[in-house]
Amino acid sequence: MEQHSRRDFIGWALGGISAVGGVLALGAMKKSWDPLPSVQSAGFVSVDLSGMKEGEMHTVQWRGKPVFILHKSAETPSNDKRDIRIGEKRFVVLIGLCTHLGCIPSYEASSQTFKCACHGGVFDASGIQTFGPPPRPLDIPPFKRNGETIVLGEEGAEYQKMTKKA
Repeated sequence: MEQHSRRDFIGWALGGISAVGGVLALGAMKKSWDPLPSVQSAGFVSVDLSGMKEGEMHTVQWRGKPVFILHKSAETPSNDKRDIRIGEKRFVVLIGLCTHLGCIPSYEASSQTFKCACHGGVFDASGIQTFGPPPRPLDIPPFKRNGETIVLGEEGAEYQKMTKKA
């Protein structure tokens, strides 16, 4: 019968504790690499447009960015390249970050413009820059239309047509 010394026991115990610690450390590292549940769920956002009134603007958050959804009124100029048509209704969906330095413009219903207070950038109701330093129009997020609902984060046929025209 083989005799085990105290030194052997301490060696086995230390090895076992090290192995368990290593497995736990690897599990913690993997958990830190996985995206947060809030980030995973923010990939797609559904917005029902049926309840919006003419001239009304809603702001929703998609992937940490503000997205402006404007229900254009009859007086608002039409833009076939950027408008989403649902029957007689016209909507515009824009990422609400100025293309100059990323500030968040505010919508002024009286002038039907988006104005960026940081450097005086002005965008029309379709998100096209009309004044100031912004180098390009407000970006359109990828979306897919299902009836009177849009899903932000999916590329639908209307979005693909808009990006080909632009």
